Amino acid sequence: MEKTVGPIDERELIINRWNTEFSHRLTPDYFQTFGLGFYEYFLLAEDIGAAPVPILNCGMACQFNSGELVPMDQLDEYVQDALDLIEFANGAVSTKWGKLRADMGHPQPFNLKMIGVGNENWGPQYIERLAVFKKALAEKHPEIAIIASSGTDPEGERFEFLDDRLRAMHIDIIDEHYYRPPSWFLSSASRYDNYDRKGPKIFAGEYASHTTRPNGPGKSTWEAALSEAAFMTGLERNADVVEMASYAPLFGHVDGWQWSPDLIWVDNLRVYGTPSYQVQKLYSTHKGSDIIPVDRAGQPVAGRDSLYASAVYDQHTKELLIKVVNYTSKPMPMRFAIATDRKFAPVAQKITLASKDLNLSNSIEEPLNIHPKQADIRFKGKALTDSLAPYSFTLIKLQTK
Repeated sequence: MEKTVGPIDERELIINRWNTEFSHRLTPDYFQTFGLGFYEYFLLAEDIGAAPVPILNCGMACQFNSGELVPMDQLDEYVQDALDLIEFANGAVSTKWGKLRADMGHPQPFNLKMIGVGNENWGPQYIERLAVFKKALAEKHPEIAIIASSGTDPEGERFEFLDDRLRAMHIDIIDEHYYRPPSWFLSSASRYDNYDRKGPKIFAGEYASHTTRPNGPGKSTWEAALSEAAFMTGLERNADVVEMASYAPLFGHVDGWQWSPDLIWVDNLRVYGTPSYQVQKLYSTHKGSDIIPVDRAGQPVAGRDSLYASAVYDQHTKELLIKVVNYTSKPMPMRFAIATDRKFAPVAQKITLASKDLNLSNSIEEPLNIHPKQADIRFKGKALTDSLAPYSFTLIKLQTK
Protein backbone atom coordinates (compact mmCIF):
# COMPACT_ATOMS: atom_id res chain seq x y z
CA MET A 1 0.00 0.00 0.00
CA GLU A 2 2.70 2.45 1.03
CA LYS A 3 4.29 2.48 -2.43
CA THR A 4 1.03 3.39 -4.18
CA VAL A 5 0.12 6.57 -2.28
CA GLY A 6 1.71 9.95 -1.74
CA PRO A 7 3.33 12.10 -4.47
CA ILE A 8 2.96 10.36 -7.82
CA ASP A 9 6.53 11.15 -8.92
CA GLU A 10 7.88 9.36 -5.83
CA ARG A 11 6.07 6.07 -6.39
CA GLU A 12 8.22 3.07 -7.27
CA LEU A 13 8.47 1.65 -10.80
CA ILE A 14 8.18 -2.15 -10.86
CA ILE A 15 7.81 -4.86 -13.47
CA ASN A 16 4.23 -5.92 -14.13
CA ARG A 17 3.21 -9.47 -13.31
CA TRP A 18 1.89 -9.87 -16.89
CA ASN A 19 5.20 -8.82 -18.48
CA THR A 20 6.06 -12.24 -19.91
CA GLU A 21 2.91 -14.16 -19.09
CA PHE A 22 1.68 -15.16 -22.53
CA SER A 23 3.73 -16.66 -25.36
CA HIS A 24 1.25 -15.35 -27.95
CA ARG A 25 1.47 -11.75 -26.75
CA LEU A 26 4.81 -10.85 -25.15
CA THR A 27 5.05 -7.37 -23.65
CA PRO A 28 8.59 -7.01 -22.31
CA ASP A 29 8.13 -3.27 -21.78
CA TYR A 30 5.07 -3.70 -19.54
CA PHE A 31 5.92 -1.99 -16.25
CA GLN A 32 3.79 -0.10 -13.75
CA THR A 33 4.52 3.08 -11.83
CA PHE A 34 1.55 3.06 -9.45
CA GLY A 35 0.50 6.40 -10.87
CA LEU A 36 -2.90 4.76 -10.49
CA GLY A 37 -2.73 3.73 -6.84
CA PHE A 38 -5.11 3.04 -3.98
CA TYR A 39 -5.93 6.74 -3.56
CA GLU A 40 -6.92 7.09 -7.20
CA TYR A 41 -8.97 3.91 -7.08
CA PHE A 42 -10.78 5.11 -3.95
CA LEU A 43 -11.54 8.39 -5.74
CA LEU A 44 -12.82 6.50 -8.78
CA ALA A 45 -15.12 4.36 -6.64
CA GLU A 46 -16.44 7.46 -4.91
CA ASP A 47 -17.01 9.27 -8.21
CA ILE A 48 -19.09 6.47 -9.71
CA GLY A 49 -20.94 5.56 -6.52
CA ALA A 50 -19.24 2.17 -6.10
CA ALA A 51 -17.98 0.41 -3.00
CA PRO A 52 -14.17 0.02 -3.00
CA VAL A 53 -12.92 -3.58 -2.83
CA PRO A 54 -9.11 -3.62 -2.45
CA ILE A 55 -7.46 -7.04 -2.70
CA LEU A 56 -4.09 -7.42 -0.93
CA ASN A 57 -1.19 -9.84 -1.13
CA CYS A 58 -1.41 -12.45 1.61
CA GLY A 59 2.28 -13.31 1.45
CA MET A 60 2.02 -15.65 -1.54
CA ALA A 61 3.24 -14.99 -5.06
CA CYS A 62 1.11 -16.22 -7.96
CA GLN A 63 1.07 -20.01 -7.74
CA PHE A 64 1.00 -20.28 -11.54
CA ASN A 65 4.22 -18.26 -11.63
CA SER A 66 6.99 -18.43 -9.03
CA GLY A 67 4.81 -19.64 -6.15
CA GLU A 68 7.11 -17.92 -3.65
CA LEU A 69 5.99 -17.79 -0.03
CA VAL A 70 6.66 -15.30 2.72
CA PRO A 71 7.73 -17.30 5.79
CA MET A 72 5.12 -17.27 8.52
CA ASP A 73 7.46 -15.47 10.93
CA GLN A 74 7.85 -12.64 8.40
CA LEU A 75 4.16 -12.17 7.63
CA ASP A 76 3.66 -9.23 10.01
CA GLU A 77 4.73 -6.75 7.33
CA TYR A 78 1.92 -7.91 5.05
CA VAL A 79 -0.66 -7.83 7.82
CA GLN A 80 0.46 -4.33 8.75
CA ASP A 81 0.02 -3.30 5.14
CA ALA A 82 -3.65 -4.26 5.38
CA LEU A 83 -4.06 -2.35 8.64
CA ASP A 84 -2.33 0.69 7.13
CA LEU A 85 -4.63 0.60 4.10
CA ILE A 86 -7.71 0.59 6.34
CA GLU A 87 -6.29 3.54 8.27
CA PHE A 88 -5.54 5.36 4.99
CA ALA A 89 -9.10 4.78 3.78
CA ASN A 90 -11.04 5.38 7.01
CA GLY A 91 -8.73 6.77 9.67
CA ALA A 92 -9.04 10.14 11.35
CA VAL A 93 -6.81 12.91 10.04
CA SER A 94 -4.93 12.71 13.36
CA THR A 95 -3.57 9.26 12.38
CA LYS A 96 -0.47 8.76 10.23
CA TRP A 97 -2.22 7.41 7.15
CA GLY A 98 -5.40 9.42 7.64
CA LYS A 99 -3.27 12.56 7.63
CA LEU A 100 -1.64 11.49 4.35
CA ARG A 101 -5.09 11.00 2.83
CA ALA A 102 -6.02 14.50 3.96
CA ASP A 103 -2.77 15.95 2.65
CA MET A 104 -3.54 14.36 -0.73
CA GLY A 105 -6.83 16.26 -0.80
CA HIS A 106 -9.44 14.01 0.84
CA PRO A 107 -9.84 14.62 4.59
CA GLN A 108 -13.16 12.75 4.66
CA PRO A 109 -12.89 8.95 5.05
CA PHE A 110 -13.59 6.73 2.04
CA ASN A 111 -15.89 4.47 4.10
CA LEU A 112 -14.10 1.24 3.24
CA LYS A 113 -16.20 -1.75 4.36
CA MET A 114 -14.42 -4.81 2.99
CA ILE A 115 -10.96 -6.03 2.07
CA GLY A 116 -9.73 -9.04 0.13
CA VAL A 117 -6.88 -11.20 1.44
CA GLY A 118 -5.17 -12.98 -1.46
CA ASN A 119 -6.34 -13.52 -5.01
CA GLU A 120 -6.68 -16.94 -6.65
CA ASN A 121 -4.51 -18.49 -3.96
CA TRP A 122 -5.15 -22.03 -2.78
CA GLY A 123 -4.01 -24.87 -0.56
CA PRO A 124 -3.15 -25.24 3.14
CA GLN A 125 -0.48 -22.54 2.89
CA TYR A 126 -3.14 -20.01 1.95
CA ILE A 127 -5.44 -21.01 4.80
CA GLU A 128 -2.50 -20.77 7.23
CA ARG A 129 -1.74 -17.19 6.16
CA LEU A 130 -5.37 -16.16 5.91
CA ALA A 131 -5.89 -17.17 9.54
CA VAL A 132 -3.20 -14.69 10.63
CA PHE A 133 -4.87 -11.87 8.72
CA LYS A 134 -8.29 -12.82 10.04
CA LYS A 135 -7.12 -12.74 13.65
CA ALA A 136 -5.46 -9.33 13.30
CA LEU A 137 -8.37 -7.77 11.42
CA ALA A 138 -10.94 -9.18 13.84
CA GLU A 139 -9.04 -7.65 16.76
CA LYS A 140 -8.44 -4.21 15.28
CA HIS A 141 -11.12 -3.77 12.63
CA PRO A 142 -14.08 -6.08 13.24
CA GLU A 143 -16.19 -3.72 11.12
CA ILE A 144 -14.26 -4.69 7.97
CA ALA A 145 -15.57 -7.75 6.11
CA ILE A 146 -12.93 -10.19 4.82
CA ILE A 147 -13.09 -11.53 1.27
CA ALA A 148 -11.19 -14.80 0.81
CA SER A 149 -10.20 -16.67 -2.34
CA SER A 150 -11.69 -20.02 -3.34
CA GLY A 151 -8.91 -20.48 -5.90
CA THR A 152 -8.99 -20.40 -9.67
CA ASP A 153 -11.85 -22.77 -10.48
CA PRO A 154 -15.50 -23.27 -9.49
CA GLU A 155 -15.14 -26.99 -8.80
CA GLY A 156 -12.52 -29.66 -8.21
CA GLU A 157 -10.24 -30.63 -5.36
CA ARG A 158 -8.78 -27.15 -4.75
CA PHE A 159 -12.21 -25.53 -4.67
CA GLU A 160 -13.74 -28.16 -2.42
CA PHE A 161 -10.85 -27.91 0.06
CA LEU A 162 -11.06 -24.12 0.23
CA ASP A 163 -14.85 -23.95 0.34
CA ASP A 164 -14.88 -26.33 3.30
CA ARG A 165 -12.10 -24.52 5.18
CA LEU A 166 -13.37 -21.00 4.52
CA ARG A 167 -16.83 -21.90 5.76
CA ALA A 168 -15.34 -23.49 8.88
CA MET A 169 -13.40 -20.24 9.46
CA HIS A 170 -16.64 -18.22 9.14
CA ILE A 171 -15.12 -16.01 6.46
CA ASP A 172 -17.49 -13.17 5.56
CA ILE A 173 -17.33 -13.41 1.76
CA ILE A 174 -15.93 -16.13 -0.55
CA ASP A 175 -14.51 -14.98 -3.87
CA GLU A 176 -15.37 -17.49 -6.62
CA HIS A 177 -13.88 -17.28 -10.13
CA TYR A 178 -14.98 -18.98 -13.33
CA TYR A 179 -13.65 -18.62 -16.85
CA ARG A 180 -15.59 -21.29 -18.68
CA PRO A 181 -17.28 -22.08 -22.03
CA PRO A 182 -20.89 -21.02 -22.66
CA SER A 183 -22.15 -24.53 -21.87
CA TRP A 184 -20.87 -24.20 -18.28
CA PHE A 185 -22.66 -20.91 -17.75
CA LEU A 186 -25.91 -22.33 -19.10
CA SER A 187 -25.74 -25.46 -16.96
CA SER A 188 -24.74 -23.45 -13.85
CA ALA A 189 -27.71 -21.09 -13.72
CA SER A 190 -28.92 -22.98 -10.62
CA ARG A 191 -25.47 -23.08 -8.98
CA TYR A 192 -26.48 -21.01 -5.96
CA ASP A 193 -30.04 -22.23 -5.48
CA ASN A 194 -29.00 -24.60 -2.69
CA TYR A 195 -26.12 -22.69 -1.10
CA ASP A 196 -26.29 -22.32 2.68
CA ARG A 197 -28.29 -19.16 3.43
CA LYS A 198 -26.60 -18.85 6.83
CA GLY A 199 -23.04 -19.34 5.56
CA PRO A 200 -20.59 -16.91 3.96
CA LYS A 201 -21.80 -14.61 1.22
CA ILE A 202 -20.45 -15.05 -2.31
CA PHE A 203 -18.52 -12.62 -4.50
CA ALA A 204 -18.50 -13.77 -8.13
CA GLY A 205 -15.23 -11.89 -8.39
CA GLU A 206 -14.00 -12.86 -11.86
CA TYR A 207 -15.98 -14.48 -14.62
CA ALA A 208 -16.36 -14.51 -18.37
CA SER A 209 -17.70 -16.94 -20.94
CA HIS A 210 -14.87 -18.04 -23.24
CA THR A 211 -15.80 -19.50 -26.61
CA THR A 212 -12.31 -20.58 -27.74
CA ARG A 213 -10.40 -21.45 -24.59
CA PRO A 214 -8.29 -23.38 -23.83
CA ASN A 215 -7.07 -23.28 -27.43
CA GLY A 216 -6.61 -19.55 -27.76
CA PRO A 217 -7.69 -16.09 -26.62
CA GLY A 218 -11.40 -15.78 -25.96
CA LYS A 219 -13.67 -13.83 -28.28
CA SER A 220 -16.45 -11.54 -27.11
CA THR A 221 -19.30 -13.03 -29.12
CA TRP A 222 -23.05 -12.91 -28.66
CA GLU A 223 -22.93 -16.60 -27.73
CA ALA A 224 -20.66 -15.77 -24.80
CA ALA A 225 -22.73 -12.79 -23.69
CA LEU A 226 -26.06 -14.62 -23.91
CA SER A 227 -24.75 -17.51 -21.82
CA GLU A 228 -23.58 -14.98 -19.21
CA ALA A 229 -27.02 -13.36 -19.23
CA ALA A 230 -28.59 -16.76 -18.56
CA PHE A 231 -26.15 -17.47 -15.72
CA MET A 232 -26.78 -14.05 -14.20
CA THR A 233 -30.47 -14.80 -13.79
CA GLY A 234 -29.22 -17.32 -11.21
CA LEU A 235 -27.03 -14.70 -9.55
CA GLU A 236 -29.97 -12.32 -9.32
CA ARG A 237 -32.38 -15.01 -8.11
CA ASN A 238 -29.89 -15.81 -5.33
CA ALA A 239 -28.90 -12.26 -4.44
CA ASP A 240 -29.40 -13.11 -0.77
CA VAL A 241 -26.27 -15.26 -1.12
CA VAL A 242 -24.40 -13.66 -4.04
CA GLU A 243 -23.71 -10.15 -2.77
CA MET A 244 -21.44 -8.98 -5.60
CA ALA A 245 -20.41 -9.98 -9.11
CA SER A 246 -17.87 -8.58 -11.55
CA TYR A 247 -17.02 -9.54 -15.11
CA ALA A 248 -13.29 -9.69 -15.81
CA PRO A 249 -11.16 -8.29 -17.25
CA LEU A 250 -12.58 -4.80 -17.75
CA PHE A 251 -10.43 -3.03 -20.38
CA GLY A 252 -8.30 -4.09 -23.34
CA HIS A 253 -6.33 -1.96 -25.81
CA VAL A 254 -6.64 -3.24 -29.37
CA ASP A 255 -2.87 -2.98 -29.83
CA GLY A 256 -1.69 -3.82 -26.31
CA TRP A 257 -3.58 -6.70 -24.75
CA GLN A 258 -2.48 -9.99 -23.22
CA TRP A 259 -5.78 -11.53 -22.15
CA SER A 260 -9.15 -11.68 -23.83
CA PRO A 261 -12.08 -11.45 -23.88
CA ASP A 262 -12.31 -8.06 -22.21
CA LEU A 263 -15.48 -6.13 -21.48
CA ILE A 264 -14.51 -2.81 -23.10
CA TRP A 265 -11.99 -2.25 -25.88
CA VAL A 266 -10.20 0.98 -26.74
CA ASP A 267 -7.72 2.38 -29.21
CA ASN A 268 -6.16 5.80 -28.74
CA LEU A 269 -9.28 7.59 -29.95
CA ARG A 270 -12.28 5.26 -29.77
CA VAL A 271 -14.01 2.87 -27.41
CA TYR A 272 -16.68 0.20 -27.71
CA GLY A 273 -18.49 -2.21 -25.44
CA THR A 274 -18.69 -5.90 -26.28
CA PRO A 275 -21.97 -7.83 -26.30
CA SER A 276 -21.06 -8.86 -22.76
CA TYR A 277 -20.82 -5.17 -21.86
CA GLN A 278 -24.35 -4.62 -23.11
CA VAL A 279 -25.56 -7.49 -20.89
CA GLN A 280 -23.66 -6.22 -17.86
CA LYS A 281 -25.00 -2.71 -18.34
CA LEU A 282 -28.63 -3.85 -18.43
CA TYR A 283 -28.10 -5.84 -15.23
CA SER A 284 -26.15 -3.12 -13.42
CA THR A 285 -28.63 -0.35 -14.21
CA HIS A 286 -31.66 -2.48 -13.31
CA LYS A 287 -30.63 -4.15 -10.05
CA GLY A 288 -33.80 -3.62 -8.06
CA SER A 289 -34.12 -3.84 -4.29
CA ASP A 290 -36.22 -7.00 -3.71
CA ILE A 291 -36.07 -10.47 -5.28
CA ILE A 292 -39.34 -11.53 -6.90
CA PRO A 293 -39.75 -15.30 -7.54
CA VAL A 294 -40.28 -16.40 -11.14
CA ASP A 295 -41.68 -19.93 -11.20
CA ARG A 296 -42.70 -22.32 -13.94
CA ALA A 297 -44.57 -25.39 -12.74
CA GLY A 298 -43.28 -24.65 -9.26
CA GLN A 299 -39.61 -24.52 -10.30
CA PRO A 300 -37.20 -21.67 -11.06
CA VAL A 301 -36.88 -20.81 -14.75
CA ALA A 302 -33.33 -22.05 -15.12
CA GLY A 303 -32.85 -23.96 -18.37
CA ARG A 304 -35.97 -25.94 -19.12
CA ASP A 305 -36.75 -25.42 -22.83
CA SER A 306 -33.63 -23.20 -22.86
CA LEU A 307 -35.44 -20.43 -20.97
CA TYR A 308 -33.91 -18.56 -18.05
CA ALA A 309 -35.55 -15.83 -15.98
CA SER A 310 -35.35 -13.72 -12.84
CA ALA A 311 -37.18 -10.70 -11.49
CA VAL A 312 -36.71 -7.92 -8.97
CA TYR A 313 -38.72 -4.98 -7.71
CA ASP A 314 -37.12 -1.54 -7.41
CA GLN A 315 -38.64 0.34 -4.50
CA HIS A 316 -36.96 3.56 -5.62
CA THR A 317 -38.32 3.64 -9.18
CA LYS A 318 -41.47 1.62 -8.34
CA GLU A 319 -40.75 -0.80 -11.20
CA LEU A 320 -41.06 -4.55 -11.58
CA LEU A 321 -38.05 -5.69 -13.62
CA ILE A 322 -38.18 -9.05 -15.39
CA LYS A 323 -35.13 -10.49 -17.14
CA VAL A 324 -35.54 -13.47 -19.45
CA VAL A 325 -33.24 -15.34 -21.85
CA ASN A 326 -34.40 -17.37 -24.84
CA TYR A 327 -31.45 -19.56 -25.78
CA THR A 328 -33.09 -21.15 -28.81
CA SER A 329 -33.10 -20.42 -32.54
CA LYS A 330 -36.87 -19.87 -32.61
CA PRO A 331 -39.21 -17.21 -31.23
CA MET A 332 -40.76 -18.29 -27.95
CA PRO A 333 -44.21 -17.26 -26.73
CA MET A 334 -44.05 -15.51 -23.37
CA ARG A 335 -46.78 -15.16 -20.78
CA PHE A 336 -46.18 -13.91 -17.25
CA ALA A 337 -49.02 -14.16 -14.74
CA ILE A 338 -48.18 -11.52 -12.14
CA ALA A 339 -49.38 -12.49 -8.67
CA THR A 340 -49.72 -9.16 -6.86
CA ASP A 341 -52.31 -6.66 -5.69
CA ARG A 342 -50.27 -3.83 -7.20
CA LYS A 343 -51.62 -2.05 -10.23
CA PHE A 344 -49.43 -1.38 -13.26
CA ALA A 345 -49.38 1.22 -15.99
CA PRO A 346 -50.96 -0.20 -19.17
CA VAL A 347 -47.75 0.03 -21.19
CA ALA A 348 -44.57 -1.85 -20.25
CA GLN A 349 -41.14 -1.15 -21.68
CA LYS A 350 -39.29 -3.99 -23.39
CA ILE A 351 -35.52 -3.79 -23.98
CA THR A 352 -33.98 -6.55 -26.09
CA LEU A 353 -30.52 -7.73 -27.03
CA ALA A 354 -30.76 -10.33 -29.79
CA SER A 355 -29.09 -11.91 -32.80
CA LYS A 356 -29.66 -15.17 -34.64
CA ASP A 357 -25.90 -15.17 -35.30
CA LEU A 358 -24.24 -16.40 -32.10
CA ASN A 359 -20.79 -15.59 -33.54
CA LEU A 360 -21.61 -11.91 -34.01
CA SER A 361 -19.44 -9.47 -32.08
CA ASN A 362 -18.92 -5.73 -31.80
CA SER A 363 -15.75 -3.95 -32.95
CA ILE A 364 -14.10 -0.55 -33.27
CA GLU A 365 -15.52 -0.32 -36.80
CA GLU A 366 -18.95 -1.78 -35.91
CA PRO A 367 -19.51 -0.99 -32.23
CA LEU A 368 -23.28 -1.54 -32.21
CA ASN A 369 -23.81 -4.89 -33.93
CA ILE A 370 -25.26 -5.96 -30.60
CA HIS A 371 -27.05 -3.15 -28.82
CA PRO A 372 -30.34 -2.72 -26.92
CA LYS A 373 -33.56 -2.08 -28.84
CA GLN A 374 -36.67 -0.75 -27.15
CA ALA A 375 -40.36 -1.38 -27.72
CA ASP A 376 -43.62 -1.09 -25.80
CA ILE A 377 -45.91 -3.88 -24.65
CA ARG A 378 -49.55 -3.12 -23.92
CA PHE A 379 -51.37 -5.34 -21.46
CA LYS A 380 -54.39 -5.50 -19.22
CA GLY A 381 -54.99 -7.14 -15.89
CA LYS A 382 -52.28 -9.34 -14.41
CA ALA A 383 -51.07 -11.24 -17.49
CA LEU A 384 -48.24 -10.04 -19.69
CA THR A 385 -48.13 -11.73 -23.08
CA ASP A 386 -45.56 -11.26 -25.82
CA SER A 387 -42.90 -13.14 -27.80
CA LEU A 388 -39.19 -13.62 -27.12
CA ALA A 389 -36.87 -13.22 -30.08
CA PRO A 390 -34.51 -16.08 -31.03
CA TYR A 391 -31.27 -16.06 -29.03
CA SER A 392 -32.31 -13.05 -26.99
CA PHE A 393 -31.93 -11.39 -23.62
CA THR A 394 -35.00 -9.33 -22.76
CA LEU A 395 -35.60 -6.86 -19.95
CA ILE A 396 -39.22 -5.92 -19.23
CA LYS A 397 -39.97 -2.90 -17.07
CA LEU A 398 -43.46 -2.56 -15.55
CA GLN A 399 -44.25 0.67 -13.77
CA THR A 400 -46.49 0.38 -10.72
CA LYS A 401 -49.14 3.02 -10.14
